[in-house]
Amino acid sequence: MFIPLDSTDYEIRQTFHCLAGLGASSLGENADMFGDMLEEAIQCGPRTHDLLFKRQTIDELRILLAYDDKEIDRVSRGVLGIDPTAEVEEPPNWGCFPNLRTFWTAVLHAFENDPEVQATKGD
Repeated sequence: MFIPLDSTDYEIRQTFHCLAGLGASSLGENADMFGDMLEEAIQCGPRTHDLLFKRQTIDELRILLAYDDKEIDRVSRGVLGIDPTAEVEEPPNWGCFPNLRTFWTAVLHAFENDPEVQATKGD
């Protein structure tokens, strides 16, 4: 059984490779390049990936959200290039989430409601 609190960043990135991929793109260090708002960056995530990646990301997010808040924090530090709970001055109007669980729930919602995922629901 994978235990995030006992894992290295490398092990976390290997276990949550899709989430790590998001941290390297629309939700990474240069997330401000993908939109003026954090919500826009989240919505960009599904549009830039294929269906297999979207399904795997949904699976990873469901596993992540089953963890407690400390474990979610540990995984988030391992896969993200940003802190979605920080009130950032730059870029303007970036926005923030009250906690990481809320952030990842929004990411899951974006992937689950992607038109390509919805079109294959039940497959």
